[in-house]
Amino acid sequence: YQTPPAIAVPKDSTISGSSPDDLKGKALGVQTATIHQKFADQKYAGSTVKAYPTGEDARTDMANGRLDAMMDGSIILTEWLKKPDGACCKLLGTLTADPAIHGPGVGIALQKGNKELADKLNAAIDALRANGKYKEINDKYFSFDVYGS
Repeated sequence: YQTPPAIAVPKDSTISGSSPDDLKGKALGVQTATIHQKFADQKYAGSTVKAYPTGEDARTDMANGRLDAMMDGSIILTEWLKKPDGACCKLLGTLTADPAIHGPGVGIALQKGNKELADKLNAAIDALRANGKYKEINDKYFSFDVYGS
């Protein structure tokens, strides 16, 4: 599955898009030494990227008005926005992950060479996607498609 990066902004923000041009000259918070910092440094060079020791520190500065936007994992931001300390902000959108930075996504570890089990798992996932059950489950918990499509 995929956990694409996302951008959150204060609810009263005039920023309307999540592209590098939309955030040019803006203070963009990220957690230090994460794929989000690497992505922001490479793709949002026109922003003032502010790195924090923890994502919580970045979210605190966002809530206190010291950031124009912040980038983190879409699941993390979506869940934060549901809590009282995230009431200050809104999700601007999820971003397209860069495979060179974010990798291929999250997977399931299987015994090396167990093609039979891998094929069965892939067939089960394909069946859930084909019959609509995947979408039903996904939409119950997420506002975006964790499959990455």
